[in-house]
Amino acid sequence: MRWNRRELAQLEKLWAAGQSAAQIARHLECSRNAVCGRLARLGLTRGHKPPTAKPKIRPAPKRGPTVMAAGRDCIGKKLSQKALDSSGNEQAAPLRDAS
Repeated sequence: MRWNRRELAQLEKLWAAGQSAAQIARHLECSRNAVCGRLARLGLTRGHKPPTAKPKIRPAPKRGPTVMAAGRDCIGKKLSQKALDSSGNEQAAPLRDAS
């Protein structure tokens, strides 16, 4: 769309009066996008744009090791020698020399 001086003056007057781009477009008989583009090129803004929200992005929770099968629930646990002996994993006693 070609803008003449009269239309530019009306655009600035209506924008300063607080009319929306759609209302101005209907008044000037052009598209809303033409009005928005001209407003941007002229550098006209409302000046009261509310601040945008900045949501807090939380990291995904860390997952521990999963239990793969029955009997593997002691992964990562430190067991004492006494606990190992009582579970049936007895170690053979060292052999003594018969000398």
